[in-house]
Amino acid sequence: MRTPALRPRSVRIGAAIVTALALGAGVVTASPALAAVGDDDPSVGAAAPNGLVVNEVESNGDDTDWVELQNTSSASIDLTGYAFLDDDSTHDAYVLPAGSTIAPGGYFVIDQLSATAPGFDFGLGGADTARVYDPAGDLVLRYSWTSHAVVTYGRCADGTGALVDTTASTKGAANDCSSPVRINEVESQDGTPGDWVELTNVGSTTVDLGGYVLKDSEDDHAYTIPAGTTIAAGGFTVLDEADFGFGLGKADSARVFDPRGALVDSYSWTAHAAATYGRNPDGTGDFAETAESTKGTANRFAGVVTAEPWPGGADETVLDDEDTFTGDLSGIDWTTSSTSEDGQLWAVQNGDGLLYHLTSDGQGGWAPSNAAGTDLRYADGTGTPDAEGVTVTSDDPGAVYVSTERDNDVSKTSRPSVLRYATTDGSESTLRATDEWNLAADFPGLGVNAGLEGVTWIPDSWLTEHGFADEHTGAAYAPSTYAGHGEGLFFVGVEGTASVSAYALMADGSFQRVATIGSPFAVVADVQFDPTLDALWVVCDDACAGRSALYELTNGVFTAAKVFEAPSNADRTLANEGFAISGVCADGQRATFYADDNDTNGFSLRTGTYPCEGGGTDPGTDPGTDPTPTPTPAPGDGGSTPAPTPGTGGPTPTPSPTAPTAPAAPVAPSETGLTDTNRGASRPRRPPARGDHHGHGGHAVRRRPGERVAVLDADAARHRDGRR
Repeated sequence: MRTPALRPRSVRIGAAIVTALALGAGVVTASPALAAVGDDDPSVGAAAPNGLVVNEVESNGDDTDWVELQNTSSASIDLTGYAFLDDDSTHDAYVLPAGSTIAPGGYFVIDQLSATAPGFDFGLGGADTARVYDPAGDLVLRYSWTSHAVVTYGRCADGTGALVDTTASTKGAANDCSSPVRINEVESQDGTPGDWVELTNVGSTTVDLGGYVLKDSEDDHAYTIPAGTTIAAGGFTVLDEADFGFGLGKADSARVFDPRGALVDSYSWTAHAAATYGRNPDGTGDFAETAESTKGTANRFAGVVTAEPWPGGADETVLDDEDTFTGDLSGIDWTTSSTSEDGQLWAVQNGDGLLYHLTSDGQGGWAPSNAAGTDLRYADGTGTPDAEGVTVTSDDPGAVYVSTERDNDVSKTSRPSVLRYATTDGSESTLRATDEWNLAADFPGLGVNAGLEGVTWIPDSWLTEHGFADEHTGAAYAPSTYAGHGEGLFFVGVEGTASVSAYALMADGSFQRVATIGSPFAVVADVQFDPTLDALWVVCDDACAGRSALYELTNGVFTAAKVFEAPSNADRTLANEGFAISGVCADGQRATFYADDNDTNGFSLRTGTYPCEGGGTDPGTDPGTDPTPTPTPAPGDGGSTPAPTPGTGGPTPTPSPTAPTAPAAPVAPSETGLTDTNRGASRPRRPPARGDHHGHGGHAVRRRPGERVAVLDADAARHRDGRR
């Protein structure tokens, strides 16, 4: 999702040309100094002598990345002509326009470019630097970090304190440096062993509760929490009546004060709850009566699907050797292989538009068969597609399909496209797209960093068998409605709408949206059809702490039924933008795969497990005898027209959306909106007949007898844009 340095070099203002360049940009220079925008000096700090300071940094959570400055002086500061860069001096410096001023004690936000506002056109990474230069080219502010903040990095106190992970993002306003401790659940009668108050931590680091004070509605009922009592980020700590020494009444309050005596949180009630009172969702939502007491664990409410632990293994294990990839690995897909029972993987890298083909060593290891990656280009041989997702299809086994946000060589223009590349093993050094479906007309105003993230393909046979509803026609989905679309639909995850859209992609380059699926996540990082579960995975990344959801088809509509937390030992801050799951069940487990866009610690590819029944290969599939795929007709042509030869730059039809009804706006299920009646029932699956191939991307996998499909909950997690 980051915009790479594949464009003109940044403005570097040397002594000989500083005046000419500055005047051309309307910037008044101070002197012919040797300073240049892009020069670095690690000794420069986050506060300037004139009172200008870096006050807050958002690198992964909002719709845009941004840096907030504060003026701690008693006079206004004119920021006209100041320039901003991250740690990459090859990026184009963003020069603040005329009239940019910051009042005494005020705030000024240097924002990322969006569809509606100017700004810098690069992203801020997990390990990055914010650099601010004055009009003379002198570096005046510099702040570096080594990993994304869970919320933001902000000064506590504003303007003068250290930059720490804040409790809440406060763009253009005073930082939220409040305690992250919250009352989460209250038991006021018939508790075990008595009354109790559960606290949670909505921050990103462990909090020492020593010295915090619990009171009820009476000030003389006070309990000082002993030193050494801690609460982990996202964790729970319970204070029992046996410890605090007073009971909670029918009409009462629970109040928590920090060691300075400041009120941190409180909750009052006028009657005992049938079970307990708890926040929905935990830590941040309003209080309501719970379905049952959940002392020390996440709250539960009647009719609401809540996040549950990952049912597979606790770990995400590194698969790649250090520095195998150069970063920005974003999409990944699994399919069967003619040479390996473990199958094969396809992956794409967004910053430089590379396609990787990965093979198994048969002992749990995976590595690219094309170590340098295949350079992806548009049909005319130009451009660098911002490759975010990848999938293969059973009706076109000689090709891979890639979802993109833009052409990185024209980084200020949105180009949300699905591209087809003719390849069987990624052995080509360069590939030109044989087809492009540019969906921009379907997403007016979509930001350049808000386009297509994930892509997956579902065969028509499965959709019709399961009664998929066509929102475009208002009737049951009939493949014949969309002549020339091939034998299935493409489902794309759209970052800017946090939803999934299903498309018929026609052979002439036109397209039609068939359905829109809302998500409860702030970001849809990837989508994967899972024929083993008869379900659709919708995956968030670190913006949702690594949660993933399963949707199943209920009454014609893909409906959220369960959400899973990340594996318990996994790093929730990993930018896992890609997700894939193997169709092979071995020793009761299927392998899961994660692509980390941040290349954390030099590693981009990780694996975990998801439970299954049985072992061995899927029925009807013998990878050892699967014929080697050969280039096939372009999708949707019914097998009558040869596919274009990759690299020839043959004509690509201009995508033209068909006219009918506008697609319905996605309706995301809310945290409280997923009820037993609308979340989709989990029902047993019929065992497949041998040869019943409903495989995603051409891999035939079985549906387990009696398997129940899981599908999701809601998370109001934060969206980050411009990730590198």
